[in-house]
Amino acid sequence: MSSKDFIIKHMNADHQDSLILFLQAYCGITSTQAKNAQLEEISTSNLIITAQGTRYSVPIEPAMKDYSEARGRMVAMHKESLKRLGRSEITLTEYRAPRGIELVIFVLCLLFYVTCFQRSNLQPGSDLYEYLGLHRVPWFPRIVCILHPYVVAIHIVETIALAVTQLKPLNVPALSGLWWKWVASCFVEGYGSFKRIRQIVKEQKAKNGKSQ
Repeated sequence: MSSKDFIIKHMNADHQDSLILFLQAYCGITSTQAKNAQLEEISTSNLIITAQGTRYSVPIEPAMKDYSEARGRMVAMHKESLKRLGRSEITLTEYRAPRGIELVIFVLCLLFYVTCFQRSNLQPGSDLYEYLGLHRVPWFPRIVCILHPYVVAIHIVETIALAVTQLKPLNVPALSGLWWKWVASCFVEGYGSFKRIRQIVKEQKAKNGKSQ
């Protein structure tokens, strides 16, 4: 097998993520359009990549002298693609559920949502009102009802911020199962989701540093 054929086979088998990034960064197409990208041909000056039935030419600048430079050049193009797209070299691949105090906050927030979903739950005469003995603190349900729309609005803003500033840069595909887990979790609990993602990134960076 020639070095050229080896590069094509290797990129398609082990670095399809890089091919997808190349198409997004150098050809300006979306991740959906770049899905299932395959390296069809390589020369010292460009890559021919196919995706969804369309062929794209990605320039290698400056051109390589020979194929022995391919590995270093592909690594450099991968990093440049991430930079152009505003993404991290770290990819978030897991959902980590809340624990400890974060779990307590998650449960309380969830109960807050469920309780306030029907305002009648906090009205005198309802089973929940009587069970919790809210007649002893009649001001409390009134405050909860007042705060409810503001809390929801804040959590919506936090959820949007999580998707834009955390999930997208960390290469989590929009609307994927992992994306929905983090988005739903953030909508319920808020800041705790940011904290856990940052911890995962910190751990991954430390792991990558040790492996180098």
